[in-house]
Amino acid sequence: MPFNQAQSQAVSHGKGPMMVLAGPGSGKTTVIVGRVRHLVQEQGVNPSNILVITFTRAAAREMEERYLAFDKGQSGGRVSFGTFHSVFFRILKLAYQYDHSNIVREEQKIQFIRVQMEKLNLDVEDEGEFIQSILSEISGVKGEMLSLDHYYAKNCSEEIFKSLYQAYETQMRQLGLLDFDDMLVMCYQLFRERKDILSAWQRKYPYILIDEFQDINRIQYEVIRMMALPENNLFIVGDDDQSIYRFRGARPELMLGFPGDYPEAKQVLLGTNYRSTPQIVETAGRLILHNKTRFPKDIYAAKKGGRPVITRMWQDGAREAEAICQEIRDYVQAGASYEEIAVLFRTNQGPRLLVEKMMEYNIPFQIRDVLPNIYDHWIAKNILDYILVARGHVERARVLSVINRPKRYISREALEGEMVNWEQVKSFYQDKGWMVERIEDLQYHLMMIKKMAPGAAVNYIRKAVGYNDYLNEYAKFRRMKPEELLEVADQIQESGAEYPTCEAWFRHILEYREQLAEQARDRNQKKEGVSLMTMHSAKGLEFRITYILDANEGVTPHHKALLEADMEEERRMFYVAMTRAKERLHVYCVKERYHRQQEVSRFVREYLEDSKNEGK
Repeated sequence: MPFNQAQSQAVSHGKGPMMVLAGPGSGKTTVIVGRVRHLVQEQGVNPSNILVITFTRAAAREMEERYLAFDKGQSGGRVSFGTFHSVFFRILKLAYQYDHSNIVREEQKIQFIRVQMEKLNLDVEDEGEFIQSILSEISGVKGEMLSLDHYYAKNCSEEIFKSLYQAYETQMRQLGLLDFDDMLVMCYQLFRERKDILSAWQRKYPYILIDEFQDINRIQYEVIRMMALPENNLFIVGDDDQSIYRFRGARPELMLGFPGDYPEAKQVLLGTNYRSTPQIVETAGRLILHNKTRFPKDIYAAKKGGRPVITRMWQDGAREAEAICQEIRDYVQAGASYEEIAVLFRTNQGPRLLVEKMMEYNIPFQIRDVLPNIYDHWIAKNILDYILVARGHVERARVLSVINRPKRYISREALEGEMVNWEQVKSFYQDKGWMVERIEDLQYHLMMIKKMAPGAAVNYIRKAVGYNDYLNEYAKFRRMKPEELLEVADQIQESGAEYPTCEAWFRHILEYREQLAEQARDRNQKKEGVSLMTMHSAKGLEFRITYILDANEGVTPHHKALLEADMEEERRMFYVAMTRAKERLHVYCVKERYHRQQEVSRFVREYLEDSKNEGK
């Protein structure tokens, strides 16, 4: 494939550092593979002296395959393609004789945290989610090289986090295990303490190329800077506008600081987008201009023609889902295939209504992310248990799940036997009148719930029984915004309101569960249908027709985005979503969610307002 002028400039770069800013659809993989070929064939570099680092195994494999298709083993040596973790582990393996048995398994990490939680008597509602959040936080602390002494925990109190962190580290050291972050930390320490080992690796790889550089974290960057010395033949490729992994430790500011760290670095912009139509490229470009912390870029579409981006507002999520299903049918009738269409959303909680509607329309779809079943969420289970207990399902475990949500201070010992007898519970507290009153109050609520339709019952549980108060209190303990939990309750209430009776609602819940299970089975067998995925998962992919779902404030940008840096990341995510589209882009928002007025996303306003200004 012939290179354009900017690509040629990048590929034929001589010695020293270079930064390649690669806009969406600009052929960055082609440039990296072309650069490796140029080093070997034109500059006479031994292939075994070249290291290409990527962030995923799939990207490393693809680049290696594309390079080998050109090289066919003629150049003698072998170029090293690998992820940061595979490269750093190889360094540690040779230095310390580690092997793969030293890498901690995911289930071991979870168990280390769970055991410490038991020791602390830490009772959390969402144990799986809490443990994953803690492990992610431990990873962030290591990757940023932070001290625990001045660290403000995100998921619980500092005292609890410190205890969980230290117990995790103790277990890892006792068992001689490493996690991925340890590999980075240990490489950093090894290179600082053993200049002879560092020097050997510097001689081994005088040419280093890094893909997706905008996703690098602090410690990865420090290790790479040491390895690249003294020649600094560091060839970095990335797009600061597509950095969307801050939650995993990625620091786009490291790319922005690269020209300062390497004043002699050459710079080239791959500004031709070969993927999208001019209208999509220009609209996305107007949006990303609103980010202040970025390299300025002019991106142009290679394609001609195309249609304007379609921005529409629907009354609510149900009508939005209905419209998308009808339009997908129209596209398919007009000759598009389901596989050429994608619907993107900010979080995996987003597409429940759409999934239900697609099932109704018999539109085949594949979910790229694990889509959580909203009815399996602990909040849904609590609410459904309230309704079932009210209807006479008084198994002890079910009653236990609701009896102290909100807190009534009723002891587990008061519930005797497999089935709960309320009179026995009251007799347990016969000498404590105020406790008997609480139990009678609960009985009254259950009697009321029993008479209600599902939507009304959920509303009553939340407001009259006090379940919303419980969620607010729990959010404070978990250092979450209460909206995160209240929105789950909103979704349950919205779903219940669709059905006249609890029997009909329970039937729907069962069918939905079965269809999601079928989806999971199908996902392992075949890849067919419309792609449903989060904006994060869509990165690196492209689709002929792309929908962005729920472009509303609080959804995208997410309500968690409070700092300016968070907001810029959210805007980058929206930009990534927009630039997945090759021919048609639909951005949809809703007027109301859960009977509350919604505001259109500022991102929509930004690209639309600037469009109007251009026309003046």
